[in-house]
Amino acid sequence: MADAIVLISAESQKINEVAQSIVEIPGVKDVYSVAGDIDLVAVVSAAAFDDLTDIIPGGIAKVDGVLSTQTLMAFKTYSRKEMKAAFELGLD
Repeated sequence: MADAIVLISAESQKINEVAQSIVEIPGVKDVYSVAGDIDLVAVVSAAAFDDLTDIIPGGIAKVDGVLSTQTLMAFKTYSRKEMKAAFELGLD
């Protein structure tokens, strides 16, 4: 499994349309509208690392209104739910 967080700058008058288009791309789990230097954050998940090229530069970056993207690759996921389950099983 390959996960990534994509920071997206978009044309200000097209943010809602851009977000709607991006969330429809297979592999995009969620899209958040955020405050700050970027406009949107997309959470992406793919079966393999190579699949991310279809989703991010081949999909997200090509959406009309996207000005730029920055991708953060996830190495390990920490989740309260997973940690709780591990403790309940007695795993360290």
